[in-house]
Amino acid sequence: MPHPATLDILDSLIGFPTVSADSNLALIDHAEGLLKAAGFATRRLPAPGGAKCGLLARIGPEGPGGLLLSAHSDVVPVEGQEWSRPAFRLTREADRLYGRGTTDMKGFLASMLSLATRAKGAPLARPLMLCISYDEEIGCLGLGEMMPGIRAMGWMPDLCIVGEPTRMRPAIGHKGKLSLRATCHGTAGHSSLAPRHVNALYLATELVTALRAMQADYAGGAVQDAAYDVPYSSVHAGVLRGGHALNIVPDRATLDFELRYLPGDDPADFRARLDAEIARILAPHRRVSGRAAIEIAVTAEYPGLAIPADAPAIARIAALGCDAAPIKVAFGTEAGFFAAEGMPTLVCGPGDMEGQGHKADEYITLAEMAACDAMMDRLLDTLG
Repeated sequence: MPHPATLDILDSLIGFPTVSADSNLALIDHAEGLLKAAGFATRRLPAPGGAKCGLLARIGPEGPGGLLLSAHSDVVPVEGQEWSRPAFRLTREADRLYGRGTTDMKGFLASMLSLATRAKGAPLARPLMLCISYDEEIGCLGLGEMMPGIRAMGWMPDLCIVGEPTRMRPAIGHKGKLSLRATCHGTAGHSSLAPRHVNALYLATELVTALRAMQADYAGGAVQDAAYDVPYSSVHAGVLRGGHALNIVPDRATLDFELRYLPGDDPADFRARLDAEIARILAPHRRVSGRAAIEIAVTAEYPGLAIPADAPAIARIAALGCDAAPIKVAFGTEAGFFAAEGMPTLVCGPGDMEGQGHKADEYITLAEMAACDAMMDRLLDTLG
């Protein structure tokens, strides 16, 4: 069974509706109170505008080494999902704990904070560091904004564990992500004279066709990794907006799309190909109007994670009880940010993203939470 304190903390965390569109400050207040009571030094890293906040905490001796545990505080929305239980109240039924964020990833956060309470007064020979971020669910924006503050702390742990749900298996890789928005500019006019105008929706849909061709090239390309569910880099168009009325030629449309790329594919090459495709698309439309344009903006991005299969961190986490064969995951995490700073980083946490994450009646099992708490206990022993 998990530690009773872990379940109590998880109950409190689920009660904070920290959907990415809303503030997480109440949860941060709660977590900081627990950490200060346990003897941790804390530092807040406010988001631009101040409606959200990240939190860093540390206990133990100064200097390099030790352990860093990281979790995000935000969750995905519940609107449009049919929940049979309260989304923001922890509900226990048999071996399952239901509530938004139980798997992604307040289960790990609860275990992490529970560990902090057990670290109080422990004779630590090496430091224990904690990081709680915001806005992970909308493209890892929060940790990207926090990185200058984290970098300023000078932390260099021997091991960093990002506790995204992997069913307690060590994950050593995930793709990087580049999220983009194309704003397509045409010319408005009456639909009876449509051929005399540039239809912004046509620009956008022609761009979608180009993106599909780029996807086909990745699928048939030389850069492949069979450890991933999709073994190549992928291009995806997700949201298209444009037009006001059927009898008006739309003069503006937006297209949101993304690239999820393997380490062997350079996103700069994707951008260069994208620019060439845009120039090709625009050429005939500019003969109709020089106002035809497609502007590209980056809306989010995060680095991938690529840890060698023989990295010492894998043997270390195996000694903590996570001795399953290392895996690579389809979803993105914040781990690449820490790895880019030179920190040995792995992803390992309770829950199953594919089976439970982002779904109605999200849950985590008591067995998964117990396994995470057991790992935390072993981690604490290694710091003594």
